[in-house]
Amino acid sequence: MSSPLRLFELTDRVAVVTGASSGLGAAVAASLAELGARVALVARRADRLGALADRTGGIAVPCDLADPDQLDTVVPAVVEQLGPPVILINGAGNRLTTARAEDETAESVRQTLQLNLVAPFRLAQAVFPHMQQTGGSIVNVSSISGRVGVPGIPQASYAASKAGLSGLTAELAVQWARHSIRVNTVAPGFFRSEITDSLYDSDRGAEYLRRNTPLPVEASAEDVVGAITWLAGDAARYVTGQTVVVDGGWTAR
Repeated sequence: MSSPLRLFELTDRVAVVTGASSGLGAAVAASLAELGARVALVARRADRLGALADRTGGIAVPCDLADPDQLDTVVPAVVEQLGPPVILINGAGNRLTTARAEDETAESVRQTLQLNLVAPFRLAQAVFPHMQQTGGSIVNVSSISGRVGVPGIPQASYAASKAGLSGLTAELAVQWARHSIRVNTVAPGFFRSEITDSLYDSDRGAEYLRRNTPLPVEASAEDVVGAITWLAGDAARYVTGQTVVVDGGWTAR
């Protein structure tokens, strides 16, 4: 019997990772590169992308995914420099407003949905003609906010966009299964990052997280990387259409 580690090998597979300039996206990109993938790093901050590209042997593709015109250039650039992608990690996303639902503006709703839901859909459409020939894996990064309300953190449009990713995942998984294209979502809970540092570093925030997370662990991006890496490769070759929750038990309470 060959080593089960071969199921995680990604040698010479071309992967596109959005949101790769920091946090979870950067950690995922580094993990895929370590497993042998040739990684295209996509985000707005070109300086950070360049540094990570140097470390991983990948390429930097600076892009503001909220701009439809820029978004349309991503996959052609990857194909030209690395070849056809067989892995897409839609890691970019953001909570663009702290307004309560009754006060969110139409523009903030539109911008949130564009970045968190429309952009992943458009990128999936862009890689489809390439994966149609060889099969592939698309992993969308969602949030527990797409499954449950989080008291004290107003985020209606963000939650709607993340819930939408699970619906999109299921539909694309069924439509594209005949091409051996797998589509899944990972929904992380809270973990320490640039965005959540202030929550973890305040006594009140840290206590809130401890009280609501069954596992007595302070999570980091690396705690989510494993699920995404698993879904990206052959170890999950019979898994599609699923939303995998990685939250320390938050939504199991």
